[in-house]
Amino acid sequence: MKKFLSFFVAILVFSAAGYAQKGVVKFAKIDHDFAKIEQGKPVSHVFEFTNTGTDPVVLGNVTASCGCTTPEWTREPVMPGKKGSIKATFNAGVMGPFNKTVTVPSNAENGTLYLTLKGEVVASKAPEAKKGK
Repeated sequence: MKKFLSFFVAILVFSAAGYAQKGVVKFAKIDHDFAKIEQGKPVSHVFEFTNTGTDPVVLGNVTASCGCTTPEWTREPVMPGKKGSIKATFNAGVMGPFNKTVTVPSNAENGTLYLTLKGEVVASKAPEAKKGK
């Protein structure tokens, strides 16, 4: 009897999974290299994605790996075949190489995705003194 019940439960689980939402998030690119950027000058990159699935996709609370990176994202449902975006702004406060992650949870079939920003913060250029008149 236990085997029959286990078999029945397994069939129900697989059947329910077949009816799950089928939204799929497909990013054009999941990482961005800013190369060398000046200290104290925030830089931004927009990651675009397309819903290649059959159901709407809703992004959850998109978060960054530290307070120096601020994400902004499409808040309304992204319908099948439509595009959405996530803009990540990095405030280059500390000199040296950086590698930051933006976590993108969603109701999509492929679940939580991770975007990466990297580069190197260098000293800002000193303003050139005006030559005499």
